[in-house]
Amino acid sequence: MALRGPPDDRSPAELLSFGVVNLDKPPGPSSHQVSGWIRDAVADSLERANAGTTIDRAAHAGTLDPKVTGCLPVMLGDATRLAQAFLEGQKEYVTVLETHAPVPSDAESVIEEFEGPIYQKPPRKSAVSRRLRVRELYDLEVLEAADRQVLLRIRCESGTYVRKLCHDIGLALGTGGHMGHLRRTATEPFDDGTLCTAEEFVDALAFWLEDDEPEPLFELVSPGERILEHIPAVVIADSAAREVAEGAPVYAPGVLEVPDADRGSLVTCYTPNGSAVCLGTLVGDASSETGTVVELERVLV
Repeated sequence: MALRGPPDDRSPAELLSFGVVNLDKPPGPSSHQVSGWIRDAVADSLERANAGTTIDRAAHAGTLDPKVTGCLPVMLGDATRLAQAFLEGQKEYVTVLETHAPVPSDAESVIEEFEGPIYQKPPRKSAVSRRLRVRELYDLEVLEAADRQVLLRIRCESGTYVRKLCHDIGLALGTGGHMGHLRRTATEPFDDGTLCTAEEFVDALAFWLEDDEPEPLFELVSPGERILEHIPAVVIADSAAREVAEGAPVYAPGVLEVPDADRGSLVTCYTPNGSAVCLGTLVGDASSETGTVVELERVLV
């Protein structure tokens, strides 16, 4: 079983088969439409390049409604197996709260009370069951307030409904309110400092195909391992990685390094060259001579 080479040494075709693009989603199309356009552009480029490989899927990290803009990481090819990793990360948004009466003078102190755990029930149009659940607001900052608008920065747990949050804040202010423009500025480990547009990505593909110039592509597409940077890392031997590729868990003799993480934590297993092998659950003690250390969640090779 051939394992992937080091992330920094991959060819354009290898990168596009297990990579991620931090896309700046425009207003209008759905997240599903955007990821479909990117998938088709990559598949067409790989075919024209006679790369000997192709992709038949792409996936976005965290759905943004058609009108919402901002950070939409799109996973390419085998990197779609990493979608689970985005559920572990935080999200950040900037939104305009439209109040239904002038913003009261104590608005900032009222809004601060929403920091911490909050109860939310998903809206009727959501794709998940409408059960009351708890989501954490790590930081809620008033950037500006004027007349009937409040500009908010929200750092929150994945799965937080900003539209519902704006409605609830409006009630607490006594004015009523709803969400205006919404932009996602980060979905861990990506943020708006490395965004690219779909047009820039397609241009980079063209530079590679038509001018044999892959550098713009290397600047815009990250190896799939980039998605996993915020997840604790376990380093395993190449021999153990080949066993994982056949469906075996990670046993203690194959473990070279373990993170300081609690049992039950989601971890990523890497070979010594930095290539991701699997996502799994830390279940055992690597200092033991026998036994399972990581149970497999998703094989990546």
